[in-house]
This record gives sequence, structure tokens and C-alpha cells, in this order.
Amino acid sequence: MNGVFITFEGGEGSGKTTIANMIKDTLTDEGYHVVLTREPGGVDIAEKIRDVIVDVKNTNMDKKTEALLYAASRRQHLVEKVIPALEKGFIVICDRYVDSSLVYQGIARGIGIDEVYEMNLFATDNKLPDRTIFFDVKPEVGLKRVHTDSQREVNRLDLEKLDFHQKVYEGYLEICNKYPERIVKVDAHVNVGEVYRQVLERIREIL
Repeated sequence: MNGVFITFEGGEGSGKTTIANMIKDTLTDEGYHVVLTREPGGVDIAEKIRDVIVDVKNTNMDKKTEALLYAASRRQHLVEKVIPALEKGFIVICDRYVDSSLVYQGIARGIGIDEVYEMNLFATDNKLPDRTIFFDVKPEVGLKRVHTDSQREVNRLDLEKLDFHQKVYEGYLEICNKYPERIVKVDAHVNVGEVYRQVLERIREIL
């Protein structure tokens, strides 16, 4: 039996990490085997790469270096954690995946969406999610949440100006239109309970 691969996407402060934990608890209570993981990271080697990527001291990192580091982290995470779980028939929920690279590096950094897509198809052996859920929230709303959350790690991307995050948001809308058979949107401006309800409904459609 093959598992189900679900990814959550969205800008900074979209609330996807909070909802991911809630969904994992719900599905686990219902008897599903669920693996909740994140990118970049999820396994030891990938977490070490993450430390380099998010370090606020690395502001001079070249944009292609950044894209390659994300792809390298993704590769290790996929082969070490995601694929084995899917082969056991588990549900894998991953906080960010290929679409983040398409948007952040391909569009917002200006490398090009096709170039980053090809890089990541190579890194993942063409492995794409069964369903991607985009948490649709305007960047000014998401960033306000980030700056009022004392528990959240501040990373290098949080230091970018609003226009960068606006490009990210517009990039997500672009890939939602580009891959409508895989990516679905939920309104993440509303309260946590309503976002959770929308996401659970979208996930039940493919279980």
C-alpha cells in the first residue's frame, strides 16, 4: 500500500505549522499512521543544511547557492524519511516542499521558475505531493503575526523587506494557477478553527 504525501505551503506567518500539528493529532486519533515533518530539515543532515540557510549572519548568500542548498536538504529528507514512510503506507504531512523553492528562489529571487523546477525534479526523482495546500494570507498580515510571536524562530528570510514577501505571495498565486490539479487554496486570514476545518476537508478529499 502506498501512503499519501501532503504538503503545506504559504508565506511567513501563514499558520501552517500550527494547523499541521492539529491535523496530525486528529488523523492519529482516527487511527491513521501520520508522519509530520518540515523543510528544510526533518532529518539530521538536512537540519544541518537548514542551519546554514536560515542563519541571520549569512545575508551575503548567493541566490543560486541558496536554491541548491534547499534542493540538497530536500533530497536527503526525501530519501531518508519521506519515501520510507510512504512505502509503509503512512500519511506524510510536510511543512514546505518543492513549491517553496519555486516561489522563494524561482520567483522572488528571480532565478526563474523553470530553472528551479528542473533542479528540484533532479533532486527528488520527480517526486511530487499528492495534494498541496496553500495557506492564503496577505504578507502584511503574516509578517505582523511573526513579529508578535515571541516563540517563533527568527530566520534570515524574516529579515527581507515587505516587497520580497509580496513577490512570494504573488508567486504562490501564480503556481496555484499553474498546477490547479495538485494545489488547493484555503483562506488563512480567518481564525485557527476555521482554517483547520478547511484544511481537514481538503485532506479528507484524497484519503
